[in-house]
Amino acid sequence: MDSRQLEYFVAVAEELSFTGAARRLFTVQSTVSAAIRALETDLKTTLFDRSTRRVTLSDAGEALLPEAKAALEALDRARAVVEEASTGLRGSVRIGTLTRLGLVDLASLLGAFYERYPLVEVQVTTSPTGSSGLADDVRHGRLDVALVGLSRQDMAGLEPRELATVPFVVLVPSSHRLAEAAEIRLAELAGERFVDMLRGFGNRTAVDRAFDLEGLPRRVQVEVPDLTSVPDYVRAGLGVAVVPALDQDAMPGVVRRPLAGSDLSWTLSAITLNGRRPSRAVAALLDLMADSLRPGSPAF
Repeated sequence: MDSRQLEYFVAVAEELSFTGAARRLFTVQSTVSAAIRALETDLKTTLFDRSTRRVTLSDAGEALLPEAKAALEALDRARAVVEEASTGLRGSVRIGTLTRLGLVDLASLLGAFYERYPLVEVQVTTSPTGSSGLADDVRHGRLDVALVGLSRQDMAGLEPRELATVPFVVLVPSSHRLAEAAEIRLAELAGERFVDMLRGFGNRTAVDRAFDLEGLPRRVQVEVPDLTSVPDYVRAGLGVAVVPALDQDAMPGVVRRPLAGSDLSWTLSAITLNGRRPSRAVAALLDLMADSLRPGSPAF
């Protein structure tokens, strides 16, 4: 049994797919299959129940998985300690983020991190399905850490570190019947057309859930992948919007009003995999995150 075999085993166990594991490890499926067969021969047991339609862990595989993860983490820590003692902090950090994220100056954060730890390789990506996609990437080991806007009930298996929370507001065209209201309740928006983010984005999930809890129907007329473009569609009269508070001094043709009668809020969190201690490089990055917050910045 060697560390490479354990790495392949963990990847297949988390992906429940030899093809997915090969893609994750940047290798070919035959290499992954050969490594698993060699590991099973060494352990004299079957680790996966294979069929033409699915791959599942056997009882032996279920027992091995936490031990394999612990062994790989211990090996990574040992390597990191030795390398850091001789050359400084090394390793890699795969971080996922939302587009146009305003609460965290991610570029400056990563710039400061690189200056302090030039031997750590940093990879940054986004997900077309927003926070839910990033959360799945962390759960499946494709990312080490991600910045997401999800409620705790949507973060099973994850360890969140809350960075900031902002309230939701209502955006309506300046000619709208509610434009002169001091505040607006969800019930007053029943029957309206809405502009919102795509499904999977944390703020969309939160608003859908809030309307469901009130028993109110909601029709999303326009779906966009970027929160900053929502006011443009509201201004054009294509719908109203319930979004995290936008810190914009002027939105011509759009009126922003507080959302009343609801505790709806949007929380930005840094997430890592629950039950797995972050690497030293990831821990160092998390230590810098709180200092990167911009007070009063838009929650994009």
